[in-house]
Amino acid sequence: MDRVVTEPKEGASFRDLFMSLLDTTQQALESAMSGSMLRQTLLTNNLANVDTPGYQPEDVNFQSTLSSALSSGQSPTSVTFQPYSVQQATSADGNGVSPEQQQAALSSNGLLYETLTQVAAQRESILENAMGMGQT
Repeated sequence: MDRVVTEPKEGASFRDLFMSLLDTTQQALESAMSGSMLRQTLLTNNLANVDTPGYQPEDVNFQSTLSSALSSGQSPTSVTFQPYSVQQATSADGNGVSPEQQQAALSSNGLLYETLTQVAAQRESILENAMGMGQT
């Protein structure tokens, strides 16, 4: 059976054509990866400020935000994640960072990000193979 390959529109790369074929699931995975990266940055920043008097940790609930967006029919690519402050005092100087909690959250979030990237990469590989791009 012959394989039919169509050329992308003028000015568009084959990669652009491929990316336009991504479904909502793939877009949601990529959006979740962005949210997870933001959370990793916030958690790392919290740890860096563990000795800053009055500092309150920040976090982001990207899973809930993305879930709500998908439930309402919003495109995963248009979702924006908003960090929020966690108001708590765990030390006498008013600092709200618990290093143990932040480390645990960092580990959990890191594993989640790794899983998201593996699933997204596997889905891309399946699409590439289906389009004949993965064959030599």
